[in-house]
Amino acid sequence: MAQLKTPADLKYAKSDEWVKIEGGEAVFGVSDYAQDSLSDVVFVELPTVGTEVKAGQPFGTIESVKAASDLNAPISGVVTAVNSALEDAPEKVNTDPYGEAWMIRIKPSDLDELNALMDMDAYTKYCEERG
Repeated sequence: MAQLKTPADLKYAKSDEWVKIEGGEAVFGVSDYAQDSLSDVVFVELPTVGTEVKAGQPFGTIESVKAASDLNAPISGVVTAVNSALEDAPEKVNTDPYGEAWMIRIKPSDLDELNALMDMDAYTKYCEERG
């Protein structure tokens, strides 16, 4: 398996989403491991601004040529921005999962939820255990 990128400044959920805190907001996306497992992403469905998301609950859907999967919120909050570019270019998830392919931004309701997520080392080990 190729060496997958796992940036150190992010927190990771067991469902393979990442979260980054930026100036009072949280940005979500899917990990390099997730995009690699899905292979060619062909469709991303995201919520609208103002939608409330809850930690561990689906906030959208991602589809590849292999499968469709729920996107689960790593932490809870209210959606403040949606990356609508992914509607027309879902393949960005495969090429830049931590940059251009961010999914949504939220106003977090409980930053303590970050404590339940994995750091880079724990997530890397978790991915290695799954093969």
